[in-house]
Amino acid sequence: MEIDDILDTMDELLDKAAVVPFTVGKVMVNKDRMTDCINNIRLHLPSQFKSARMITQDRNEILRSANSEAERIIKQAEERAKVLVSNDEITKTAKIQAADITKHAEERARQVKVVVDSYIERVIGKSEESLRISLEDIRKTKSELKGLPLVNKKSN
Repeated sequence: MEIDDILDTMDELLDKAAVVPFTVGKVMVNKDRMTDCINNIRLHLPSQFKSARMITQDRNEILRSANSEAERIIKQAEERAKVLVSNDEITKTAKIQAADITKHAEERARQVKVVVDSYIERVIGKSEESLRISLEDIRKTKSELKGLPLVNKKSN
């Protein structure tokens, strides 16, 4: 039996059906015969309808899977972006800290240089004073030696 034949049978059932009293457009049909017709339609549906239904189900599953994958990729990209932003912030913070450390190191170097220069100046001053005193002692000794009588020198 073809689907068109089954539909014709259903149409005939409706045409021959008894009208429900005191209603408009309602009829009574034989439930068993109508159920048989519906079941026959289901049995005789072309395979294309079943394929179309399966394709639709597959398409829906593919869409669900694709949406799920897209959400996963978006989440992963957002996490990566957070890491990159965090790394950028870490880099900025590190650069600021490096600049601060360099600034403090340069300031400390200037302070050390002032202290070292002062120390060197004191050491040189003391050395100069010591040399001055030694020079005075040498001059004094030389002057004293000039006032002494000559000692006989042995002839060679």
